[in-house]
Amino acid sequence: MKSPPDDSGIIDHPKQLLLELAASHQLTDLLPLAVQRLSDSPSVALVRVWLMRPPLANDCSNCRFASECSNRERCLHLAASSGCSLIDTNENWHRLDGAFRRFPIGVRKVGHIAATGQSLEVASVTQDHSWIANPDWITAERITSFVGHPLMFRGEVLGVLGLFARKTPGDSCFEWLRMIADHLAAAIANARALEEIDSLRKRLELENEYLREEVREAAVFGELIGQSPALQAVTRQIELVAPTNSAVLILGESGTGKEVVAREIHRRSRRAERPLIKVNCAAIPRELYESEFFGHARGSFTGALRDRSGRFELADGGTLFLDEIGEIPLDLQAKLLRVLQEGEVERIGEERTRKTDVRIIAATNRNLRAESEAGRFRQDLFYRLSVFPMELPPLRRRVEDIPLLAEHFLNRFARQLGRTCPRLTLANVQELQRYGWPGNIRELQHALERATIVATDGRLRFDFPTATSKQQSKPSKSPSETRILTDAELREFEADNIRAALLKCQGKVYGANGAAELLGLKPTTLNSRIKALGIRD
Repeated sequence: MKSPPDDSGIIDHPKQLLLELAASHQLTDLLPLAVQRLSDSPSVALVRVWLMRPPLANDCSNCRFASECSNRERCLHLAASSGCSLIDTNENWHRLDGAFRRFPIGVRKVGHIAATGQSLEVASVTQDHSWIANPDWITAERITSFVGHPLMFRGEVLGVLGLFARKTPGDSCFEWLRMIADHLAAAIANARALEEIDSLRKRLELENEYLREEVREAAVFGELIGQSPALQAVTRQIELVAPTNSAVLILGESGTGKEVVAREIHRRSRRAERPLIKVNCAAIPRELYESEFFGHARGSFTGALRDRSGRFELADGGTLFLDEIGEIPLDLQAKLLRVLQEGEVERIGEERTRKTDVRIIAATNRNLRAESEAGRFRQDLFYRLSVFPMELPPLRRRVEDIPLLAEHFLNRFARQLGRTCPRLTLANVQELQRYGWPGNIRELQHALERATIVATDGRLRFDFPTATSKQQSKPSKSPSETRILTDAELREFEADNIRAALLKCQGKVYGANGAAELLGLKPTTLNSRIKALGIRD
């Protein structure tokens, strides 16, 4: 391309402006710099830059050209303005909220430039007033010419540069303005790319920081370990629900491995490449719930020293694991429900709405159905979370998995302590299987870690609570005195027991004094067993 002559007409120091545009890398500095430098010339009345972007809330209803707009998806937004009025020296032409802050694409000349991608150079506006929205302003401000250029980068219109002059530009001036518009478009594209890179870098740093924290704090349960029928049923449920985007509610006693199941669901899902973000709802102070979930803007409250992404933003495209979901205060559950329904979050102190694509896995050791019926948990939130409920069995119902779990933990703790792994004898296994494990797998883990520490001679010793030891010391029948039931006899015994409970409760299953409460089962579990055993009323 041939360089334009040095005579720049109405523009002061165009070469210096091009160098400054190349050195600026932020839109907040770039656009004001461009319009300010162009308007420094006494021959220039007003310079404006409009950028293409989707309309914000209420933009369309407040737009001067709303009746002429046929596309509500994108329009021109005033992003920078600079100039000087002849008739009112107090008028601020740097404001971005005037009547012409929006232009629909294709409407008036500015919108036409954006729609066609073609420049408009009007050497004398007095010859044609038909396209001017305010002819009186043109006359009062002694505007003689207008130049409008599309800000195009790689075939895409990013915006429009418009300049109103009080002197007719020469040919070289038009050429300089075209060059400035091209450089400005490239600078805008580069600034946006750098902003996106910086945003992705910050997000990656946050994710890495979070994942490092998770590695440090993660439970050492490992993957699902065991071959019991109860665990195999859980595995089948994971295989069914993992490939979907459905919400999962994991129920079970404390220490049964709800987080391990959540990790396994995420690992087998289509979101496995994105992060699994964990929130322990019981560990968050009440006043920090919104900030933890949705994030906050700098200065939005005391102590908000920087912008912070919430857990929903960090989990965008991945999975959010809400542990101890039943601990969320009732008045904050409505805000969580709205985010789950709309897929949108707003940081505290910001009006900007951010879209999120998050899969929810929740866990609790509470009976959320009973909590919702009692008014302590929102029913609509319960139904939203429990699309696919899963109940994890306690360790006392899968004692056949204890040897595998014990070997796994012993090997892990031996490596950590730098010792030879203690030998797990048959007597050790039987002792572990006789204990009731009220703390489930977490208690087993701690018992084995303690036993590994004190096993200096390679022998494992367990120190279970006294009450349990007394219970274990009660005389029991010898194996020769105990009649072994067949599987059919065992099922008939269970069916008779359930029939007796139903008879005593007059057929009532749910609620207080129901058969489920009498048997110590969840109503849903009891219903499943009634169907499986073929019990008729």
